[in-house]
Amino acid sequence: MSTLTKLNRTAERIDRQTPAHRDRAIDGLRALALLAVPAGHWLLGGFTLDSGGGLHNASPLSAFGGLAPASWVLQMLGIFFLVGGYASALSFRRHTGPAGAWLKGRIVRLGRPVLGVTAVWALAAPVLYAAGVPEATLRTGATLVIQPLWFVGVYVVITALTPYCVRAAGRLGGWAAAPLLASVAAVDFLRYGPLAGSVPGWVSLLNILPGWLFAYQLGVGWGEGRIGRRGGWLLLAGGTLLFAALLAVFHYPASMVGVPGAERTNSHPPSLLVLALAAAQSGAAILLRDRLARLLARPALWAPVVVINLCAMTILCWHQTAMLAAAVPGSFLGGLAGLTTAPDSLGWIAARLAWMPVFAVLLVAIARYARRFEGPPRAVRRGRAVRRAVAGLLAAGFAVFALGLA
Repeated sequence: MSTLTKLNRTAERIDRQTPAHRDRAIDGLRALALLAVPAGHWLLGGFTLDSGGGLHNASPLSAFGGLAPASWVLQMLGIFFLVGGYASALSFRRHTGPAGAWLKGRIVRLGRPVLGVTAVWALAAPVLYAAGVPEATLRTGATLVIQPLWFVGVYVVITALTPYCVRAAGRLGGWAAAPLLASVAAVDFLRYGPLAGSVPGWVSLLNILPGWLFAYQLGVGWGEGRIGRRGGWLLLAGGTLLFAALLAVFHYPASMVGVPGAERTNSHPPSLLVLALAAAQSGAAILLRDRLARLLARPALWAPVVVINLCAMTILCWHQTAMLAAAVPGSFLGGLAGLTTAPDSLGWIAARLAWMPVFAVLLVAIARYARRFEGPPRAVRRGRAVRRAVAGLLAAGFAVFALGLA
């Protein structure tokens, strides 16, 4: 039996086992947003090599501002939060027990993979150092590993607000997200307006919750049936116009991700430009939902979506490790184009595109073992609490190292 025949049979089996009520379009959107995370980090994140062989973070966006539009496509957290709000609204409605039990189950599903990757790195870092990996490389690697994990903390807080989001959507429909947009606009005015010189830096932190809650609230409204095609067109048109105005008139930075050395950033914390993009992306997702569902009725397209969704947290937590699995050994060989050389030429971009399949293969290999952290908790056994406490201490130690506190 050929490999192609085996793959086709596997895809058909997955298709047959999928419940009829499964919303394939939502899973497809989630898979698309998930794949955008490693694609963005792998393409827009590079390294430089110091005289001691240590790796340091760098970005091609510093040399090629024209790459900024790529971040408009690859920054799909708006879609991720939209789909998260949609799925959480349906899950919350189906849950019959107390809200606390529902939230606990979702937190455990998010927390175990995070605990797993940080504990493993806490154990691996001393071994790598003893093997001759420079401390600069380990600090760079730790920063990259922990960098995407901020998302999990924010997502947990937002998920805890689901009952309130459901009530708001019931009363106001899609307009429940409007106050969040206004809040971010007000903070941006303080940060970048005529009073910017007298506004303390911590004010920008006020954008973190409403900035990421915006798309989630839209998703809840969509899941509650309060946003339809008319709302989708409004979001697409309004988000696109706002996005263009912020770039052309108010001179927001074009990149959706942070650029080393830049005075302003759109992502940490989110600016109004992030919400404009999220609105446009959400509108497009709502309008394309039926077409996407028809496409995913095909087993060959549906099977990869199922696999990606089953490995969602594994992809999020381990994709930077996959890149480091190539870059760290490569650093001992000197400058490798697209891997350890400075990302300041068109040749680097071409070489990095060639490296990305290698990163993907490494991620698949890592996921074979790391996927166990994403599975359901095993039955209670003696010593399980001790192991969990040790893993927690290791994770905390790694976080202290990654944040430069030790």
